[in-house]
Amino acid sequence: MLRLVLGHGLRLTLAGLAAGLLLAFAVTRLLRGELFGVAPTDPLTYSLAAALLCAVALAACYLPARRAMRVDPTQALHCE
Repeated sequence: MLRLVLGHGLRLTLAGLAAGLLLAFAVTRLLRGELFGVAPTDPLTYSLAAALLCAVALAACYLPARRAMRVDPTQALHCE
């Protein structure tokens, strides 16, 4: 159950990160004047932001997954 919930959350997170990175690269021309001391395509900045977002998403998925593991499966099916 834990792997199922975390896997689903991670897939959604990775899809969002891919879309976000593509949009970020597309918008760098517009934001070039707003960035001070950071190159618009700085790989370290992009990778740190992506890692932070993945860590937050996994933490957000872990709490409901842990709660779902505590429920007795027969009782959950009986309520349906």
